Amino acid sequence: MVSVAPMRSPAPPEYAVWELMLTLRARYCSTPLNAFVSLALFGIILFMLVRAFDWAVLDGVWNAGSVTECQRAAGGACWAVLPARFRLILFGLYPFDQQWRPSLACMVMLLTCIGSCVPALWQPRRLAVLWLAAYVTFLGLMAGGFLGMPVVITDDWGGLALTFLLFSSAMILGMPLALLLALCRRSRFMVLRLTAGGVIDFLRSIPLMAVLFAVAIVLPVMLPNASGDKLVRVILGFTLFFASYQAENFRGGLQAVAKGQVEAAISLGMKYWQYHLKIILPQVFRIVLPQTMNQVVSCFKDTSYVALVGFFDMTASASAALGTGQWALAFVEVYLVVGLIYFGFCYSLSQYGSYLERRADVAYLR
Repeated sequence: MVSVAPMRSPAPPEYAVWELMLTLRARYCSTPLNAFVSLALFGIILFMLVRAFDWAVLDGVWNAGSVTECQRAAGGACWAVLPARFRLILFGLYPFDQQWRPSLACMVMLLTCIGSCVPALWQPRRLAVLWLAAYVTFLGLMAGGFLGMPVVITDDWGGLALTFLLFSSAMILGMPLALLLALCRRSRFMVLRLTAGGVIDFLRSIPLMAVLFAVAIVLPVMLPNASGDKLVRVILGFTLFFASYQAENFRGGLQAVAKGQVEAAISLGMKYWQYHLKIILPQVFRIVLPQTMNQVVSCFKDTSYVALVGFFDMTASASAALGTGQWALAFVEVYLVVGLIYFGFCYSLSQYGSYLERRADVAYLR
């Protein structure tokens, strides 16, 4: 007979609090010197938080015509720059009377990201249809030319909408391209293997800024009649750079799958794409999930590099918002808000990635 150990009841709240206090004491107050350093650092952090609260909330000014008026009013944070210049920060050079279109386009992409988190849509076909529909809708709203919407050239696209465009383009175009490069690099055909390896190693050996300068400035000089739109070239360069790094993540996942599974699938008569789609790739996606989420977060942050080639992304638009003399000294407030926007998106992506990792681990153990 197998004996079953009795289940222990959960610890009472008093025990949990006492255990937390012992843990804090062991970490921060194990010796008199550690206790002194911990208290000193805690005091410094508390002092900085109080001063930041006074500067941002108690002494902050929301209604003013310039930084000088803000300083005369309270001397704290000049938040009046946000209602005065927020359109330029969020929409760049997009025409003023048409800025509802990038607003709606950004809302479409946000809803798509939220919808992708619903487990009912976690199927390749459903996600592909969802993202392609959202991408086409985004481009249609930004470009116009139908339903009475005037055409807006890509040189006027900017702000948060341009950041979303670069990020979504890298995800929709870069992920399949990265997977294709990884499969080609492991192909038994030498031409495919050497070509994919050369592309990946070349793009990984140069910085992103060099890639953007090459596609935006050098390519029109070398091929003046076949260069195309500047934004399209930048999107392609950004996508290729992302795909080259993500391809190495996929290649590592492919190498982690046991060769016996491939041999067993071949012995059952399964074709190359059959056993890859049904056996290999589901395991690869689970294995490379942590690295993929890190690459996705890095991709969202790297969108700010397009400011170096003349595009008004959110960072460049923030700099342009400070170009006038009346708001030039409010750079701390503007860049703080832009930083919080980047932090909000990147932190949400990282937390969602952690949730997917926990869910994938549980599903794998079951």
